Amino acid sequence: MEETKRLVIVVSEGTFDKGMMAMMIANTAASMGMDVHIFFTFFGLNLLKKGTRPKLPGMYRLFTGMFVKRMAKGGVSDFPEQLSMATDLGVNLYACSTTMSLMRVKQEDMVDGVKVLGAAGFLNIAADSDMQYFIG
Repeated sequence: MEETKRLVIVVSEGTFDKGMMAMMIANTAASMGMDVHIFFTFFGLNLLKKGTRPKLPGMYRLFTGMFVKRMAKGGVSDFPEQLSMATDLGVNLYACSTTMSLMRVKQEDMVDGVKVLGAAGFLNIAADSDMQYFIG
């Protein structure tokens, strides 16, 4: 019997492109039967807040809506739908406990299903992973 592959991703920025990249990789991996864990830290933590609609970075932020429409025409869901899909697929979403404290973010500020975890706890998960990505 083949062992389940484990993928871990660290997301440290909260822009649309970084969030979408993490969600699309995670959802694809979970759809392939992989065990997926994403650790959101620093500004990446903002992607887990209820009602979040991230924007593209810098001047490109003005074109976020246009890009979302283009993605929809191509059959790609927007960020909130991707995040919901990740939860449905069993992707493990972790909020960095230290970042939460520094940014005064509470568990109830985040979407359902997010677990709070410290860096050491996530490193224990990552130590046994087959693939690691840093999106920052």
